[in-house]
Amino acid sequence: MCPELMTERLFIRAFSENDLLIFSQYRAMPEVAKYQSWSEDYCLADAQALLARTDYASFGQEAHWYQLAIVDKASHGLMGDLALHFIDTQQVEIGFTIAPQFQGKGIAYEAVKALLFYLFNTLNKHRVIAITDPQNSASCQFVEKLHFRREAHFIKNIFFKGAWGDEYVYALLKTEYQEQTHGGKD
Repeated sequence: MCPELMTERLFIRAFSENDLLIFSQYRAMPEVAKYQSWSEDYCLADAQALLARTDYASFGQEAHWYQLAIVDKASHGLMGDLALHFIDTQQVEIGFTIAPQFQGKGIAYEAVKALLFYLFNTLNKHRVIAITDPQNSASCQFVEKLHFRREAHFIKNIFFKGAWGDEYVYALLKTEYQEQTHGGKD
């Protein structure tokens, strides 16, 4: 079953039909779509199709992606989303998108910290990865702030939006996460 996570300011949950208009609007913004797999023509129908393909009842199933809404606890407004790809039974790939008006306010950090706690402590996962475009310096700095290690730099390995591009692969092991949280690091 899909988790419902709470932080001081946020509620992280499955998407609902009511989230989709705002979701599609920020996904269509050029500054949001630039380093993402979707294009600037992302629309409400795309968001509806994504929700229709998502079976939250099977949350955590190997080889599947799930999208979680990041919602403001006070206003109940959608602020962004988290993506989870359950690679296998022990490894998860994560992604994150924050609507531009909420960027720079610690929303992604708070949400991903809660997600990592859930993945490592509740689901007992071994390894979490994040893949970024090396040109997306904000994303690279963000995952490094969360103590992910850069494990790989793939050169021109992905044909992305009409050109060959590079990818960084970052990873965090459960043992590394535990050392950080038990050692008082943040």
